[in-house]
Amino acid sequence: MQKTIFITGASTGLGKATARLFQSKGWNVIATMRNPEKETELTQLTNVTLFPLDVTNPEQIKSTVAKAISLYAIDVVFNNAGYGLMGAMEAFSDEQILKQIDTNLIGVLRVTHEFIPYFREKKAGLFISTTSMGGLLAFPLHSIYHATKFAIEGWSESMSFELGLQNIKIKTIAPGGIATDFIGRSLDRNSKPEYQEIEDKLFSIVDSMMDSASTAGQIAEIVYEAATDDKDQIRYIAGNDAKALYARRLEIGTEEFRKEIRKQILG
Repeated sequence: MQKTIFITGASTGLGKATARLFQSKGWNVIATMRNPEKETELTQLTNVTLFPLDVTNPEQIKSTVAKAISLYAIDVVFNNAGYGLMGAMEAFSDEQILKQIDTNLIGVLRVTHEFIPYFREKKAGLFISTTSMGGLLAFPLHSIYHATKFAIEGWSESMSFELGLQNIKIKTIAPGGIATDFIGRSLDRNSKPEYQEIEDKLFSIVDSMMDSASTAGQIAEIVYEAATDDKDQIRYIAGNDAKALYARRLEIGTEEFRKEIRKQILG
């Protein structure tokens, strides 16, 4: 029986790569994005349906999810919509902080909340959320971004207990760097003169990290693995860079790892 995946943030990067991969594997794909009328590539594929969805719009979430489940028997929900926020916390306005939390965290909760009754009635279903290695370890000048990604990791672990009662699974994909236009397109950066030196150092490190980043297609393969392996496993560390950093943190402990990061970036 043909399966169906519902994807948020499918217009670019990992979301689009995941839509293409699952379609190539014979799945029905519901690809959602804020402006589907601008999409040209996914519209050419069979068994791909585009719906408008801004995860910061609760009413649109309700209507889009209702429409999706009226048309398809959905098996997997991939919460992928999100963006990065970089800068010193004091440089951010309240509006910027709230927008980051609303998109990266509350949007995931809202979409999941809307699908739970459907999966509970089916007694089956899987939620997958894109977090980041930034949901497992922290770097300077990403505090609000980390707050959202750490939150999704903890929330998913807690949700695994209550959803498990209904035979519903929940998983996270924690990639390292992805070689897309994330730095230019999906990164909101605020500068403040008092932090200029650390900003410059951090951006040079990020640029070098991008040289060894995974492709969106490689990370999409991990999403497919998580969707089909039927394992009782929540976290999937995706990409060699993320695996190496996470292994180092486990090896030396959280406090020593923090000191290493500080030394590398702050000197």
